[in-house]
Amino acid sequence: LRVLLWLHLFIQFFKVKSILGISAFYHDSAAGILKDGIIIAGAQEERFTRIKHDPNFPGNAIEFVLNYANLKLNQVDQIVFFEKPFLKFERLLETYMAFAPRGFKSFSLSMPIWLREKLFQKKFLFDKLKEHDGNFNDIKKIKFSEHHYSHAASAFYPSPFKQAVILTLDGVGEWATTTVAVGNENKLEILKEIHFPHSLGLLYSAFTYYTGFKVNSGEYKLMGLAPYGKPIFKDLILEKLIDLKEDGSFKINMKYFNYATGLTMTNNKFSKLFGNPVRDASKDLLTEFHMNIAASIQAVTEEIVLRLTKSISKDYSIKNLCLAGGVALNCVANGKILKSNVFENIWIQPAAGDAGGSLGAALAYWHHELKMPRNNYDDQMKGSYLGPKLENNYIEDKLNNLKANYKKKNSNEIISTTAKELSKEKTVGWFQGRMEFGPRALGGRSILADPRSSKMQKELNLKIKFRESFRPFAPSVLREDVNDWFELKNDSPYMLLVADIKKEKQIKMSDKDKSLFGIEKLNIKRSTIPAITHIDYSARIQTVHEETNPKYYQLIKEFKKITNCPVLVNTSFNVRGEPIVCSVEDAFNCFMGTNLDILVIEDFILFKEDQDSSLLKDYKNKFELD
Repeated sequence: LRVLLWLHLFIQFFKVKSILGISAFYHDSAAGILKDGIIIAGAQEERFTRIKHDPNFPGNAIEFVLNYANLKLNQVDQIVFFEKPFLKFERLLETYMAFAPRGFKSFSLSMPIWLREKLFQKKFLFDKLKEHDGNFNDIKKIKFSEHHYSHAASAFYPSPFKQAVILTLDGVGEWATTTVAVGNENKLEILKEIHFPHSLGLLYSAFTYYTGFKVNSGEYKLMGLAPYGKPIFKDLILEKLIDLKEDGSFKINMKYFNYATGLTMTNNKFSKLFGNPVRDASKDLLTEFHMNIAASIQAVTEEIVLRLTKSISKDYSIKNLCLAGGVALNCVANGKILKSNVFENIWIQPAAGDAGGSLGAALAYWHHELKMPRNNYDDQMKGSYLGPKLENNYIEDKLNNLKANYKKKNSNEIISTTAKELSKEKTVGWFQGRMEFGPRALGGRSILADPRSSKMQKELNLKIKFRESFRPFAPSVLREDVNDWFELKNDSPYMLLVADIKKEKQIKMSDKDKSLFGIEKLNIKRSTIPAITHIDYSARIQTVHEETNPKYYQLIKEFKKITNCPVLVNTSFNVRGEPIVCSVEDAFNCFMGTNLDILVIEDFILFKEDQDSSLLKDYKNKFELD
């Protein structure tokens, strides 16, 4: 009996401990799971529901990560939510009191859902989780992390650094909008904070709103639009809207903003300051003014981020920097940090927004609460390929049900055929391996094309993505070739760094070309790889590594053999306003609803001309503008 008891205790002590992390209820709900501190799976709810940035309880994502980890919910040791609702509620109440009587309408709209669901979130989460597993009955397993601690943990613990400074910049969590933390092995401590309403993320989103794009979605557009304009309003923004100190700390002048308590981001005073009303995207065209506004707020953002990073580099004398929070997705600013050389190494969480908070919450509990050591200092995000992978038998059944015409080939044939077709300027929907976690397609659920084509950017935007023609595309490049084509020597596996095209690959503009303005600049061939060269000769780079994505690596290598170019255009496999494809049906529908030429799903290849024309779809207006 004593031996059995010791055996039981031994098994209990050494059994795999699993932690489920959840983020939800603002935007980009997600779930992630750890086993013994190792990241097993992660996914955003939007991929399953097909609702872009879905904020709802991530039931589908939870179901996926549990299945992938081969666990039932009642077998999970701990469940950690990525923020603390009571602190958030406190911030809302204090903010409404501070700005009263302004904001009563917003207050009256938000309070019912808080009193019904959000304030008693532990019980709400428990009831929703029970729907996954009737045997789950221990509410004490549900814990809560702090929003910015979850972000910081998501950036530091999977990074390849034993020690790092972690800078988190976003809209707002509970109170914090900007935090500086220091991580050392398994310890992580937040040392500095800037609090709401002073927020770089919300400042950038206010300009997203002002230029007519959707907040929490259109920030990428604002960043892409910036090179078309001139930062002529930078000084005005720094004089009137933000009090920026030398160390990068700042305060927002709330006289011009409505986001603290209102239903809009900016107010009439803001519009008067810049001399134009908020753009109505449904009827107002983008003008030189909007391009200059975009350039100006991008320049201000870069100035703030550079001052912050320079200051914390001096304060802590640590050579490594980790970034998280929604602002860390501003890859242009990231590229400027790298170029400034204030840190030797930079690592950015690929799911830097709220989705990544699910993994961060789980990692924070494992290392901070349980005090478990970090045993591996390689990048732990596994290339961010943490989502579902589909098997060939399953895919074939689905394709048959969809009445698709396909050819089945082995892996080498798939790579060879696809590379040849890409070299003939064919566009390819590429659905391989595990789906990416985070907003970027990284060669798992991607649309691919030939970067040497001068017509490709416009064609992809207008005929396949159905989005604004000015938006740039990113290059995927073999890691060993990156410095031959771009001014970058570092790894950039998550497409979160911008660098210039090498001078010898650039094509100089004539005086006539230089005199062009705005969108007119789009049609000028700027380099030998024009489809991924933005108008300022920059590109948002993904370095492709054989260890994390061997099939994608081999495809680019084969394309290089044919063309002597180790670069492919890589954009997410979706249309404007649609989440990245997740299922066979999603991929086939997007293929049949756009001008994509070829669809490759694992070992199956489909050519558009072989498909039944009655299956063609009108995808152009299927999803809302984002």
